[in-house]
Amino acid sequence: MQQRQLDLQALPEGCIANVIWLTSPPDACRLSLLSKIIRSAAESDAVWDKFIPPETQTILSQPNSLSFPSKSKKDLYMSLCDNPVLINEGNMSFSLDKWSGKKCYMIASKGLRIAWGDTPRYWEWISLPESRFEEVAKLRMVGWFEIRGRIATRMLSPSTLYKAYLVYKFNERPWTFDNHPTAVAVSARSYGFDYECPSLSEMVEGGELKYTAFLAQPEREISEETRLPDKRADGWLEMELGEYFCEGEEDVELEMICCEINSSGKSGIIVQGIEVRPKSN
Repeated sequence: MQQRQLDLQALPEGCIANVIWLTSPPDACRLSLLSKIIRSAAESDAVWDKFIPPETQTILSQPNSLSFPSKSKKDLYMSLCDNPVLINEGNMSFSLDKWSGKKCYMIASKGLRIAWGDTPRYWEWISLPESRFEEVAKLRMVGWFEIRGRIATRMLSPSTLYKAYLVYKFNERPWTFDNHPTAVAVSARSYGFDYECPSLSEMVEGGELKYTAFLAQPEREISEETRLPDKRADGWLEMELGEYFCEGEEDVELEMICCEINSSGKSGIIVQGIEVRPKSN
């Protein structure tokens, strides 16, 4: 007995939309090329509303976040993928991963814990046109290099493997960063944890933090396990700090660390923030 094949185009547009929203944003874009009726369903608000995280409207309604003119759900999705929105009084940006629709965040340097960050002798705050934030942190000279950030896992998309990255660049010779590796880490901690319990020194001495990442291209041979920075499409550098699988039921915070506290003075780095985004397939 010959099996009958389902002709997707013969279905009502609403039924086609119900099928498409079970796929993914890239699949919806590919399917829209098949015919006019499928394109109409694939580009409908009914489909793209399913790809946008349900908390998005609440996030966008925060004070100081940009308002979007009336546009289709697909246009909103694409805009959030390509144009991060500032939230949390400008100290964080929100966007969507184009391939999955999962939530992405970048914590501005102003929202991070930077040791001596409020001391002009060591750090200064400057504006750069290529930064998404109003100010970035520029290191003058410091011996104790410590950058730490936190984000509640309830802000992330569930059932998703996330990676955290330090986003930075060098405005001059990366003094010491090309000769001494930094310690990087990502870990889950109880909500509202105290940065000083345990202290950074205790974490280094106890072996919880290991110096395995060069923020600048090293001038000597390194092991295969050593991490090196990647160049981003926006011109900045990024260093992977670690990863975390967000199940969606935890009520914890991620702590993200990048530090170097054992060598002499360091300078030349400009820090934009720490980005948390889904791991690429």
